[in-house]
Amino acid sequence: MTPDKKVKILATLGPATKGIDDIRQLVEAGVNIFRLNFSHGEHADHAMRFEWIREVERQLNYPLGILMDLQGPKLRVGRFAEGKVQLQRGQALRLDLDATPGDAQRVNLPHPEIIAALEPGMDLLLDDGKLRLRVTAKHADAIDTEVLNGGELSDRKGVNVPQALLELSPLTEKDRRDLTFGLELGVDWVALSFVQRPEDIIEARQLIGDRAYLMAKIEKPSAVTQLREIAQLSDAIMVARGDLGVEVPAESVPQIQQRIITTCRQLGRPVVVATQMLESMRFSPAPTRAEVTDVANAVAEGADAVMLSAETASGDYPLEAVQMMSKIIRQVESGPDYQAQLDVGRPQAEATVSDAISCAIRRISGILPVAVLVNYSESGNSTLRAARERPRAPILNLTPNLNTARRLSVAWGVHSVVNDRLRQVDEVVSTALEIAQAQGMASRGDILLITAGVPFGKPGSTNTLRIETLL
Repeated sequence: MTPDKKVKILATLGPATKGIDDIRQLVEAGVNIFRLNFSHGEHADHAMRFEWIREVERQLNYPLGILMDLQGPKLRVGRFAEGKVQLQRGQALRLDLDATPGDAQRVNLPHPEIIAALEPGMDLLLDDGKLRLRVTAKHADAIDTEVLNGGELSDRKGVNVPQALLELSPLTEKDRRDLTFGLELGVDWVALSFVQRPEDIIEARQLIGDRAYLMAKIEKPSAVTQLREIAQLSDAIMVARGDLGVEVPAESVPQIQQRIITTCRQLGRPVVVATQMLESMRFSPAPTRAEVTDVANAVAEGADAVMLSAETASGDYPLEAVQMMSKIIRQVESGPDYQAQLDVGRPQAEATVSDAISCAIRRISGILPVAVLVNYSESGNSTLRAARERPRAPILNLTPNLNTARRLSVAWGVHSVVNDRLRQVDEVVSTALEIAQAQGMASRGDILLITAGVPFGKPGSTNTLRIETLL
């Protein structure tokens, strides 16, 4: 499992994955971390896939991250007497708390928090944005709207409210049950949906504690507005372009994506770009040129990871999708301008020993033909700071902590090796050289940079940088 790319691949599992052999093939094709989507499937399904991943991790001796993605609140209209209606532009439609089946004049909206938050002039989006309504009047238990974009509306279609901040927790009762189950399984990451404000991250943290790392999904306009505060409270960020692309104008999504990537890099938080990256490969063995460009742009912008959703969860060509994504990543990373573009977006260093060493690593690896940077890290924090600099050389993270290695499965350029003897290692340099050679990341005559903390094994103590040649 010698690394051949720096940007990681996060793949969603679902019915398309039939067993351990499928998981192993996905990993060998380039997957670094797996997503269990709790919007679908039963707990037993997720537990089975969790065990498959852990078995492949043992077989390959290669740390694999597992992310559970919580569903979050699902806002939907009620039901219609005839199952569906046709809405015409300019007509009036009332949405109310009455559970009686609706018609073309009114329908149930079983979410009082939406009615409370809306004001005349605000818009609602229905069915993934296909229909747009504008609020004309507000009542205690209903809102009146005018249809701006009409079309067919059927039972239980989704509702998006881009212009209002809802007094709604991102964690439903289902999410809380799922979270308890996932934490008991031992997931490494929790992805939080429906994040609107920093307080949502604090609420989730109180439930998760230190049992998993927290990835905030940016899919609401209010979360974009408070992006920096949310990112500071999170361990990683996901650019969730599905709902985000519904709630903001489509032409704004690329700019928002770039802003999120830039902010996360400045803060040293891994960032994942997600949703519809190779969507056509659900049913085709080859992607569109636009999809290839989309993945390539995310890589070039400096994302830590790119994600596959339905392509690997339920598509007809999951392995081919991973193979194609790996090819795109490698192609971009081998380009003459890739490193230069990353250097242009280099974040401002903080006045810390760790950042000073990380900046030195980047400079040295740009001057000398460094084969690999070897970093000893108990917690993974110094490795993340090194990855933030986007050095030319790949990063070999040596840690005695398997949880740390799994956490770093989403981080740019990081390849982790876990060994309990690293807690007591005395010969830091010789051990680093030995493992780098064994991992196929260095050979005789290669230059290595080695960072560690003295005293060794104390988290947050990285203070040593060595330049060594493998003899």
